[in-house]
This record gives sequence, structure tokens and C-alpha cells, in this order.
Amino acid sequence: MREIDIPAGAAPADVHQGLHSEAGALRGEQPDRARNPVIKVIGLARLEFVKADLDRAERFARDFGFVVHDRTPDLLSLRGTWSALPCLVVRRGRRAGFAGPTFLAESVEDVRRLARWAGTNVLPFDGGQAVRLTDPSGLSVRVVAGLAPPAALPERDPLDWNVGMKPVRFNATQRPPRAAPEIQRLGHFVLETTRFRRALSWYLEALGMIVSDFLYLDALRDRGPTMAFLRCDLGSVPTDHHTMAMHLGPRTGYVHSAYQVTDLDAVAAGGQYLAERGYRRVWGVGRHIQGSQIFDYWRDPDRMMVEHYADGDLFDSSLEPGWAPMSAGGLSQWGPPVSRDFLGSTPGPALVAALVRALGDGTNEIDKDTLMALAKAMAA
Repeated sequence: MREIDIPAGAAPADVHQGLHSEAGALRGEQPDRARNPVIKVIGLARLEFVKADLDRAERFARDFGFVVHDRTPDLLSLRGTWSALPCLVVRRGRRAGFAGPTFLAESVEDVRRLARWAGTNVLPFDGGQAVRLTDPSGLSVRVVAGLAPPAALPERDPLDWNVGMKPVRFNATQRPPRAAPEIQRLGHFVLETTRFRRALSWYLEALGMIVSDFLYLDALRDRGPTMAFLRCDLGSVPTDHHTMAMHLGPRTGYVHSAYQVTDLDAVAAGGQYLAERGYRRVWGVGRHIQGSQIFDYWRDPDRMMVEHYADGDLFDSSLEPGWAPMSAGGLSQWGPPVSRDFLGSTPGPALVAALVRALGDGTNEIDKDTLMALAKAMAA
């Protein structure tokens, strides 16, 4: 992680004021962190996918802005420009899908501690040590330590903006390249789950993550939150507003992943570059509320949703979570209306089948009232 300069004596502010519910948490409601977590992960190392056509996956990856770190007939490893581990790994398989996230632990001892807690073994992994777990949603989660990241790659500097009464650019023009943007790093990923409360508690307890924002369904406020944005707990060191997010829904699995680029021009010009090559935009360009990122969402050729973003919030551990009602209109401060594709509410056989399965499973958190409340929130 790059060093960040924090103004001396800066005091935490109520960063949620004006954007969130005044009610906040109810007594006895879901806590935003575990009192004594097993370990505290320090970052998100990579995501893994399975795809049938690695040549096609590589073409999209280069157009999206990744750098190929390694390529074999059965594996595609991708990285950004920063000195960080390769952030996306694609393995050859018959059916496209998400294989799971890999988080970074502070030490090998933390990996061993987590393995003892889970009753499983530590395994060698790319020169380090790893433990593989399964979260309450059934997702495979790996935690690693002892890995050596590659050196940083050259990248363009952020553009200097002439703003208001404090211009900084003289006798110079702005000519950002119309090309694939330079992915700097993996930022976060989002999951949908039918077992939201159990999964959330697991990430807080096992991995020591803390919640930046909770969302709830207005019609079912007494049932607690239905979405959470989780960040790593690095104490006084600011970190991304969310490294992962999860929300309650009728399906379980991957929703999207997000990759940081240099600035607004990289987001916008990168989107134009993708559009010119025939890829389909899902939603954007806009600015989120929770996390504040400038965003642009796309589908890759296997219909996996991926995001370019810039200018995200950074929080340290002193900030308490915000609380807000869950709604489609509450996803952005500005930008085009959110699409059905982004919300996952496009009618079709797959959605109907998921609804039927969810309602037929008495062990999850989905019932008719929840589905009605979710539909109402996504229409709001």
C-alpha cells in the first residue's frame, strides 16, 4: 500500500452527515466489527475466475487496462501498474464462473492462527503460505502471507486541473490518451448472498473486517441491515471505504469487481475506448454515494461485470458506520439512471429459477416479504 500524508492533528468528522438515515443503528442490532477477531486481513490480493476461452479473456483484459503478468495454455494472470500482487487470475475451464477471493494477511503466523481456528491445514502458495476456507454462503476464500509483489510499472501522472481561483496549469494543454486506461490495482468485489447475516458475521470474526456503511430495507427495518460495505482494519492508517461489499438477494455469488485507474479522464476515455471496441456498458459514468467513487461498469465477453473507478474514499478505523435505506436511486450522487442490468433485475428464466430456489430453502434469509421489499427498493 502506498503511503498517504494525513494532516497533523486532523480529527475524524461525521462523514455520513447529510447522506444517511438519522435513525442509525437500533439497540442490539448488527455490530460493525468483531470485538476479538481471529486475524485482521490487510488487503485484497486477487480474485480468481474460470473461463473457457483464455484468448478472448486476454483481449478484453488488455482493452480494459490490465497488464499480462503470466500466460500459459491454461492460466492467465493479470496485474496493475502498482507494486502489488497480480490481481486477477483466470484458469481454463468448461464453464465461466467466479472461483473466489484471496485476501492478504499481515504475517504467516496470522495464516496459521486462522487455520487452527478453522480446523484446516496451511498450504504452500506461490512462495508463501495460505489457508483455504469456506464462508457461510459456500464461497471459497483464501488467505495468504509471505508473498513478494512485483515491482511497479511506469504509468502516467494524474492530470493537473485548473479549478476555481487556484489554477495550476499554465501554457500547457490537456491531451489524455484515447487508449485503454492503466489499471493501477484491484479495489474491491461485491457478493450477493441468501445468507447475509451469517456471512457478514463470518467476515467480521474470521478476517477482522469492519463495516463502513450499512443499508437496510425501509419496509423491513426491524430485520436489520441487508447490505454492508466492509473495509480492512488498519488502525490509524486509512484504507479503501470498502474492500468487499455484500447484499442480501435471491442468488449467491459474484456481482462485480472494481479496479482503480488514475483519474476521471482515465475512467471516461477508457469507457470510450471499450465502447469503440464493441463492449457493452452496464452503467456509468457517475459518482457513488457509499465510497464516493467515480464509476463506470462494463460486461466482459463472459458477462462478468467489472468496474473502472477513481477517487474513492479512504477511512481509518475511527469512523463508525453510516446507515441508509437501500434503494436504486441511492446508489449514485450523479450519473445516468441505474440500469436493470446493474441491479440484476432483468426478467428472465434464470432470475425466476433463482427466486423459486431461494423461496424453497428454509435455511436462508429469503421469504416473500423480503423479495417484495427488495423489489420495492430497486424500483425506488
